[in-house]
Amino acid sequence: MSIKVKKRNFLKKKKIKEIKAELGDYGDLLQNKKNVEILEAEPNSFILVDGEPYIIIIEDKPFPTLKAALANQIDSKKVTVDMGAIRFVSNGADIMSPGIVAADDEIEEGDIVLIVDETHGKPLAIGVSLITGEEMVENDSGKAVETKHYVGDDIWNFEL
Repeated sequence: MSIKVKKRNFLKKKKIKEIKAELGDYGDLLQNKKNVEILEAEPNSFILVDGEPYIIIIEDKPFPTLKAALANQIDSKKVTVDMGAIRFVSNGADIMSPGIVAADDEIEEGDIVLIVDETHGKPLAIGVSLITGEEMVENDSGKAVETKHYVGDDIWNFEL
């Protein structure tokens, strides 16, 4: 699958404010940034911050990209997976409860979460929580996070 660019233009402050609100805890990625653009593309559009794809729009909902997570210190809504899960996560698999070693207590169902590895704390994927952070750690079966973007996918490899 390749990404086909349609058009690119700067966003108005009002639209940036709306996107920041939708991103919740990740809204700081757009904090005081001068060059914020929308790149309309197929199949997903991007929000560019200083030319870098920081936000991706999936099903009309904004998600931070892993490049944004690597470039900025993100401390909230993290789910930590064990080393055995990394191979599956890097292939785009959803996150299962047995592979989770830690999750922030404030994670609620439907939140955007950052999946990191337990050894280095490096971002591996971005997803949507299907259960609370407490349930992720307690459960010993079932799906916990639906993966939306992961290391090595088309979004990760996207360059302008």
